[in-house]
Amino acid sequence: MDCCGANAVDMGEPDSFYEIRAEYRDDVPKIRFKPRPGKTLSARRWHASFSEEGYVDIAKVLRRIQCGGVHPTIKGVVWEFLLGCYDPKSTFQERTNLREHRRSEYEKLKFKCQEMEKAVGSGRIITTPVVTDDGQPIEDPASASLQENKPFDTAHSPIEEKQINNAPLHKEVTQWKLTLHQIGLDVVRTDRTLVYYENQKNQAKLWDILAVYSWIDRDIGYCQGMSDLCSPISILIEHEADAFWCFERLMRRLRGNFKSTTTSIGVRSQLSVLSSIIKAVDPKLHEHIENLDGGEYLFAFRMLMVLFRREFSFVDSLYLWELMWSMEYNPNLFSMYDSDTYANRRKGAIGDKKYMPEECGKFERKNVKAGQKDHQAPLSIFLVASVLEAKNKRLLKEAKGLDDVVKILNDITGNLDAKKACDKALKIHEKYLNKAKVS
Repeated sequence: MDCCGANAVDMGEPDSFYEIRAEYRDDVPKIRFKPRPGKTLSARRWHASFSEEGYVDIAKVLRRIQCGGVHPTIKGVVWEFLLGCYDPKSTFQERTNLREHRRSEYEKLKFKCQEMEKAVGSGRIITTPVVTDDGQPIEDPASASLQENKPFDTAHSPIEEKQINNAPLHKEVTQWKLTLHQIGLDVVRTDRTLVYYENQKNQAKLWDILAVYSWIDRDIGYCQGMSDLCSPISILIEHEADAFWCFERLMRRLRGNFKSTTTSIGVRSQLSVLSSIIKAVDPKLHEHIENLDGGEYLFAFRMLMVLFRREFSFVDSLYLWELMWSMEYNPNLFSMYDSDTYANRRKGAIGDKKYMPEECGKFERKNVKAGQKDHQAPLSIFLVASVLEAKNKRLLKEAKGLDDVVKILNDITGNLDAKKACDKALKIHEKYLNKAKVS
């Protein structure tokens, strides 16, 4: 039975699952989330939501998550459904087949990356450049040592032969290799307060996932912030290939944030939407922010880019994400991965079935009812709006410049209640839709 990757346990303390290193315990934001019997989706409830064939009563699951989140023991497997890795109307056997197919695909992608750079899959990470901007190799002493100690076949791949002979690498390969050390530098800084990352094997897993992803999505590549988004998934989902595809699903939602041109960064489009929302629901606050020369709302950049990872404790950020994803859930928008290359995705199991509105999250149901088709305003934008509204009085009274705005918003770190913030975001969303309808 594949519906849960962990045995059912009682409602334990959530921080015991993501232990904080002793030297950081006084520095991290306090944990607010507590699994609540009768509210939180437990392992027992999760198992009970499956039919004999394996179909999931997704409406029941969403209601429970929206009420109290997901118990730590089953977060990973539930997230795979929330992010659209699996169709709720698929059977156990169909999901097993799809999982095996994806694992095979990941191994092929990883092998391709290993051909280009031996550090991939080696259990170590790269933190110094391996090529110059024009594709010339830079000798890495650690890599040389690794090769000297390797007792097996010393034959070089065609790409390594090019490096040895100082022949220029293909532009795409060069661009990919140029990002590898930046991924490494970010990985060693990501969630370093957690005991989990004291183990270099776990750091290497995160680095491998990001390295492979940056190869398959060459339009975006790797950007700072992706390690913050990938880390919880890498921790929660034990099998590396499964974690990779779950992260790939998340990036389908968020990759636009990282898409940059010579004139703009993708997340700016969301900041523009945020500006429109505040102007509609709280014109006085919007005018005040504009008068402070903050009309572009750049002070909210980080919140949107890494989904509030800095404003919440690790545990509470996971809770916030699953609340948001359950509220935004609409299986009619998912398209299953069923191809041998990232660029040639084909329509698969999800998308061939129609789901009723009650099988969507409460945020998405409002969008469907209002006829919203472009889905350009995710719940995260309304969540930022809810934070601004919560600080409305202080912002209007105390903010005399943008530095004051940033200071006031920084005060929310560790002090936000994820559930209350989401509930407030839903009210702002409804108010915004009503304003749009009138106009």
